[in-house]
Amino acid sequence: MFDAKIRPLIDPPLNAVGRALARIGFTANSITLLGLGFGLGGAYAVSQEHYGWALALVVIGRILDGLDGAVARATKKTAFGGYLDIVCDFIFYVSIPLAFGIADPANSLPALMLVAAFTITGISFLAFAVTAAEQGAETSAHGEKSFFYSTGIAEGGETITFFLIMCLFPMHFAALAYIFAGLCVVTVLQRTVLAWMSFRD
Repeated sequence: MFDAKIRPLIDPPLNAVGRALARIGFTANSITLLGLGFGLGGAYAVSQEHYGWALALVVIGRILDGLDGAVARATKKTAFGGYLDIVCDFIFYVSIPLAFGIADPANSLPALMLVAAFTITGISFLAFAVTAAEQGAETSAHGEKSFFYSTGIAEGGETITFFLIMCLFPMHFAALAYIFAGLCVVTVLQRTVLAWMSFRD
């Protein structure tokens, strides 16, 4: 929901750092994988109930996730890079609720519900992107991307915000997970309506 609005604010500094990283030899794919590594490190910290470490690692991982695109723009964007980025994003997204479920068995059901919500949200996102590509639709609302990014109430920025709140208040994970799962369902409904309006004959 807020991703497109904050792009003009975060893209200039990300692009500047991305150019610097490219000059010293970093590739976009290496930054993507490094970001995933930090994100999974954050998930492991959650599973061990080291929430302070989790918070720091998640933040670093997400900064790197923003930088991979900046490095790609400074060098060369590839289809595989776009594929790798979205796959790593969803691996990270499901790792956090899974980690909360490991940390406390009482979190198992809300964690499962959130993973399921991420799954249907991801499917709707990718299905919209594929259909948009077939129709020749384009958008730059989320910056320069390898494929069409559709909007919704639960996007990357909202997901990370909820993850950070969960790390700050782990005792409220269940309630937060159910709330965000609900927002994911609303996003799927929004995206479905948008697809009906955009792609009907």
